[in-house]
Amino acid sequence: QVQLVESGGGLVQAGDSLRLSCAASGLTFSSYAMGWFRQAPGKEREFVAVIRRSGGSTRYADSVKGRFTISRDNAKNTVYLQMNGLKPEDTAVYSCAASTNWGGVGPAGYDYWGQGTRVTVSS
Repeated sequence: QVQLVESGGGLVQAGDSLRLSCAASGLTFSSYAMGWFRQAPGKEREFVAVIRRSGGSTRYADSVKGRFTISRDNAKNTVYLQMNGLKPEDTAVYSCAASTNWGGVGPAGYDYWGQGTRVTVSS
């Protein structure tokens, strides 16, 4: 019943920007912290960003801090990831996830996951 559907991925050049969206349904969106994770080919899934239920507090991986911004619109049941200054090492499948608590930086802290959207950054 719970669905998280990501969109906005694509192929861009280094230095470009993308805005990812994750539309949630089947859950009380405002009751969940929302996170973004990514997984590159041959790599483990890694934390990218997380935002509190209210949107008042965020946390970012060091690798994206200053370049990416997570936000949410609870009225639209949607969480966003604005990605600026993209680098080839940002290439990955990006997934959003929902947590009944804070969630944290580990995937185990999240209850629901989307299928992911692919981001490819060329040099």
